[in-house]
Amino acid sequence: MTHLLDHALQAVRNLPAETQDEIARVVLLLAGDEGPIVSLTDEERAAIACSRAAAARGEFAAEEQVRAVWAKRGL
Repeated sequence: MTHLLDHALQAVRNLPAETQDEIARVVLLLAGDEGPIVSLTDEERAAIACSRAAAARGEFAAEEQVRAVWAKRGL
């Protein structure tokens, strides 16, 4: 390990855990790691599968439903 990389890692150790994870994801991406960047829970995987199945059936939210979600998020 180079001195610069060792120094950078020492600095990262003092950051909050969430920030450390973000930096780690970037480093892994730059290093060519092909693994998943985000780990999904079983519940999240099930929700995605449900959404994909609904999309395959042509079931999408109505425009007013989408606007309501955006409004709730201040968008």
